[in-house]
Amino acid sequence: MGKKLTQAILAAGLITALPAQAETYYEMSGKISADLRYFTQDAQFPGQDYDTNLSFAAEPEFYWEWNDGLDSITVTPFLRLDENDSERTHMDIRELSWVHVADDWELRTGLRKVFWGVTEFQHLVDVINQTDSVEDFDGEDKLGQQMINLSLVRDWGIVDLYLLPGFRERTFAGEEGRLRAGLVVDTDRAEYESGAKENHIDTAIRWSHTIGDFDLGAYWFHGTNRDPKLQVQNDNGNLVLVPYYEQMDQIGFDLQATIDSWLWKFETIHRDTSSENYWAAQAGFEYTFYGINESAADIGVLLEYGWDERGKDADAAIQNDLFMGARMTLNDAESTEMLAGISHDLDYDSQSLIVEASRRYGDNWKVSVDGRFFSADDQADLSYNIKQDDHLQLTVERYF
Repeated sequence: MGKKLTQAILAAGLITALPAQAETYYEMSGKISADLRYFTQDAQFPGQDYDTNLSFAAEPEFYWEWNDGLDSITVTPFLRLDENDSERTHMDIRELSWVHVADDWELRTGLRKVFWGVTEFQHLVDVINQTDSVEDFDGEDKLGQQMINLSLVRDWGIVDLYLLPGFRERTFAGEEGRLRAGLVVDTDRAEYESGAKENHIDTAIRWSHTIGDFDLGAYWFHGTNRDPKLQVQNDNGNLVLVPYYEQMDQIGFDLQATIDSWLWKFETIHRDTSSENYWAAQAGFEYTFYGINESAADIGVLLEYGWDERGKDADAAIQNDLFMGARMTLNDAESTEMLAGISHDLDYDSQSLIVEASRRYGDNWKVSVDGRFFSADDQADLSYNIKQDDHLQLTVERYF
């Protein structure tokens, strides 16, 4: 309740900060959606005794702009209602922020989402926001992060300074949820290395610049590790996983080069915590064939490799993995897109297949079909926990 009250007070404060006399532009937009998942295999763990799962989500966005566009406020709440997993039924404020733009700097204050990264199948350098893992297992859905962000625009690049007052714990599927480990994660028992716990103030600085065909980024982050260690503990005779959030220093670098039809991508990090320090990297390319058979359609071929210095000791699913995929964009009025990719773990000989397709209908509707399929035989492989969670998902979205 304390966090929700703080967010509500912040929202009220931002809205009342709107000038009463100045000309103000207001816009409301957003989307509502319905997801239906069909699991093709019986559940692997107790409590998951269902084959279909229905959920509904709403994500409206309220936007105010004044001072000739130099000041703006954005409020984006999010709500999901899930049929089976009570932990997946949740609310969040994805964004609640004020942005002021000047000639060579911007100040962004409130709850925001910041994305860093260039690779397709894993975003190693993306460190600011916490993962909302009950949304999907791919780690691309994020919780809003409290921040004060000063962005300085210079001839030699953009420098972003971040002060992050407060930490968001990762969400995990409940006992009834699928795509989880055999033991349930008890988020109520979360532990921290820092005595300030979730109130630790994190900091980060990032430089980004474009030089010819090259987009570069480098940063240093100091604060609470967004990736918790999951420790087995006894809870009244039941074994559970308890998240433990260490402090860390992390440096990261990302590079993207656009050369003719080639898109070269590279990300690397070095993470230093009290328990370990290591390097990890993700690199690859995308080559696009434009105007297939003299049509408007393009096909891109993707290849990436993910490496973690810790090897089989890594607590990350990607430690020695090869990714191959293809992306088709029809470039039609309905924005029809398709992506298919397969990953192969070179250590554990496991595979996963993803298929994503989407198409707009009219001005307000979008339909997506996603498939996730897994194959794993080694119990030491993290993907072994979801080897029976193959599923298809139909998503219908209504934009307004």
